[in-house]
Amino acid sequence: MKLRLSDTLKRHKVDFVPKNPQRVTMYVCGPTVYNYAHIGNARPVVVFDVLFRLLRYIYGEEAVIYARNITDVDDKINQKAMAEGVDIDVITSKFADIYNADMRALNALEPTIQPRVTQNMSAIVAQIAALIRNGHAYAAEGHVLFDVESYRAYGALSNRSLDDMIAGARVEVAPYKKNPQDFVLWKPSKPGEPKWPSPWGEGRPGWHIECSAMIEANLGLPIDIHGGGHDLIFPHHENEIAQGVCAQHGHSHQEESYARYWMHNGFLTMDAEKMSKSLGNVLLVHDLIKEFPGEVIRLALLSAHYRAPLDWNSDLLVQTRKRLDGLYEALRKAANVPVVETAVPEAVIDALCDDLSTPRVLAELSALASALEKASQSEKPLAKAQLLAAGALMGILQQEAESWFKGGADDDLSAKVETLLIARKTARAEKNWAEADRIRNELTALNVEVMDGPEGATWKLKA
Repeated sequence: MKLRLSDTLKRHKVDFVPKNPQRVTMYVCGPTVYNYAHIGNARPVVVFDVLFRLLRYIYGEEAVIYARNITDVDDKINQKAMAEGVDIDVITSKFADIYNADMRALNALEPTIQPRVTQNMSAIVAQIAALIRNGHAYAAEGHVLFDVESYRAYGALSNRSLDDMIAGARVEVAPYKKNPQDFVLWKPSKPGEPKWPSPWGEGRPGWHIECSAMIEANLGLPIDIHGGGHDLIFPHHENEIAQGVCAQHGHSHQEESYARYWMHNGFLTMDAEKMSKSLGNVLLVHDLIKEFPGEVIRLALLSAHYRAPLDWNSDLLVQTRKRLDGLYEALRKAANVPVVETAVPEAVIDALCDDLSTPRVLAELSALASALEKASQSEKPLAKAQLLAAGALMGILQQEAESWFKGGADDDLSAKVETLLIARKTARAEKNWAEADRIRNELTALNVEVMDGPEGATWKLKA
């Protein structure tokens, strides 16, 4: 199977060939942990989780190393900690745990490693020192800055000229900068903020250097795949390349010595508008998973191609729930069918190997569910296994079908519903239609939908 990916730096779809098939490396920019993650933050997690699963399928689970970092020192973290009168690790530990729990609710696998900035300070200081030695950074008034004009390939990822970036950028004007566009690698901490020792004075790192240093320290260079949201292309990933290349080589045009493939997912909007606190349309994953199963949210995030914009709206979740109900219904009808071992269907692999074409996979899943329902008794074990295998690669169909439909129903409600169904069955057998209708109305009031079939009545909670 040949995996083809859209490479942001190369600007076209390319064959993916890892540097070492026995050690495939991927890094995705993770959260700054001072608050709850919103649904836009979850899109890269889910997208690159599918890629992680696919790489493990192709190269073997032990061969793929996936790092997703935690930024646990930042201006907003400092502000929140000072406002609450606690150390920053109180804030970051709390929200890192919440973030990881929320992403697990979306069936995202744990990354192989999850490096934190505060645990990689020596690597950050070492990389800054290498940039100074190589003539690409300079110290001034307790700061260290990257000299953008020293790196001739700057702008290659975002496809912008330096002049255009200078004209359009909002940059901090400071007297210690050689050029306005130079960006901070190290800066002094303000009074009361956390600080770490360095040859340039006590302080803390700038944002961009964190990822470059953590990648080199935890994965080694070059990595195979670097991923993240489209909003990170400039300036974050542009600056990462500059730092990563120049710390190693001290000269330009060695972009692939840092990351060999660059991937970026598209923006997520809310009813065609950008999410913002001022518009009041920020949806938190922590809240959404209380209203919808994580698999619904996950599949909704995969409903559009990862590079395309995704408009998040109420209809999307409703339609995705219906899609999943259909897949689980096929599995429920085949609940007593044994599962045999099988590979993921070739059509599903072909779709994912074509730059993660998840919309094609959704069509294939529907076809597999239909095939299972139409299969003969002898064909059903293989048909069921193929649907489950395809679902597992997408991170869905992870529950028993009965549990899916009764999700959210506690033991008391389940027992009450089962009792009512028995009473309804008795009333129908006695042709007491008025009593049967009364019981059905009582079930409806409990938000329960009853489905009569040849093998008896089943039920589910309404979406």
